Amino acid sequence: MYSYIKVLEENKIAEITLNRPERMNAITVDLLVELKQAVQDINNNKNTNVIILTGAGRAFSAGVDLRELEANGTDVSSGGVGEKLDIHANEVIKLLYDSPKAVISKINGFCFTGGLELALSADLIYVANEAKIGDTHAVLGFRPSWGLTQRLPKYIGNMRAKELSFTAKTISGLEAKELGLALESFPLESLNKNVYDIALKISNNSPNSIKAYKDLYSTAQNKGLKEGLKYEADTAYEIPEVKERVKSFLEKLKN
Repeated sequence: MYSYIKVLEENKIAEITLNRPERMNAITVDLLVELKQAVQDINNNKNTNVIILTGAGRAFSAGVDLRELEANGTDVSSGGVGEKLDIHANEVIKLLYDSPKAVISKINGFCFTGGLELALSADLIYVANEAKIGDTHAVLGFRPSWGLTQRLPKYIGNMRAKELSFTAKTISGLEAKELGLALESFPLESLNKNVYDIALKISNNSPNSIKAYKDLYSTAQNKGLKEGLKYEADTAYEIPEVKERVKSFLEKLKN
């Protein structure tokens, strides 16, 4: 079905793998089109509660495919990567950020620039200790246009984000965890199992509770405390499975 990504769904978990390992999963318009379709389908699938985004081979993603930019004659004189890439990338990132599912970025290896912007759209980020992560826009004279300057400071603070972007330095997965860019880091050989176990715990919980949490946490992040508290108190959600879950829990207490 797909040429540039792979999708595996089991136990209410959908794992999407960027699948251009020979090019370190460099981002192209075609890859983004496939990724957008996959995320849309999963978002509409009531049998899936968690999305894991990762990469095949040695990389999560090395960023935009510069060879495609050159081949297409894209005008990069203003530091942008072109309208097509921007449109599709921002649509994908919005679909992930606004997804009713819990979204996990599993950074298994190299993750640079556009790849990092993609990873930042997740709710939770886990990394391999050995991963290499960096914002390298400034090395070649590009500027971010997929949300990096808005999201990265919320993870690690404004000055630390500026330092990473200005210096374009590469950090390890362990350093990413220490900075707060990743929630946890694991040895590469155990990354898949650890992330899958976390995803499995999430997948067994109420999908509509997760959806409500995502909306409320998003509000907390993007609005002030007073407005956020009012929103939390006043907003109603449809969580029809709560009755059955409470009943099941009470039955367990009797035993």
